[in-house]
Amino acid sequence: VKERINKLLNNKGTKSAGYFHKQLGKIMWDYCGMGRNEQGLVKAKSLIAGLREEFWKDIKVLGSDKELNPELEKAGRVADFMELGELMIEDALHRRESCGGHFREESQTEEGEAKRDDANFSHVAAWEFQGVGKTPTLHKEPLVFEEVHPTQRSYK
Repeated sequence: VKERINKLLNNKGTKSAGYFHKQLGKIMWDYCGMGRNEQGLVKAKSLIAGLREEFWKDIKVLGSDKELNPELEKAGRVADFMELGELMIEDALHRRESCGGHFREESQTEEGEAKRDDANFSHVAAWEFQGVGKTPTLHKEPLVFEEVHPTQRSYK
């Protein structure tokens, strides 16, 4: 953690943490939002990798670590958000179905409704970050439905 703080404070970049936060938010909104597809998710993964590289080269954090420093705190959170965004994209790529409020364009009925895949995705997925450039680890917990069973929805 100390190494990361020093790197943030000693960088002579030109952009604020807010700039990078907005850029990350736009990537997630455009490619990993309610409607998504594999091509967009792959692009988002690449865009975040590029944004991370730019972040560590061009971040500017004013102040020091000797006092309360909201800019340093925000920069640290934005760095964490990039990792979280990548894990969300990894999960969205892995989950090849439309589920809940998330619509996977490749997974829809002929009528354009969300198409579930309960045979392959009746589990809770938790992804463990392993480090930049490393494959995250997927942990699954099966879902057991005793009273109410999942079914294909139709809003027509």
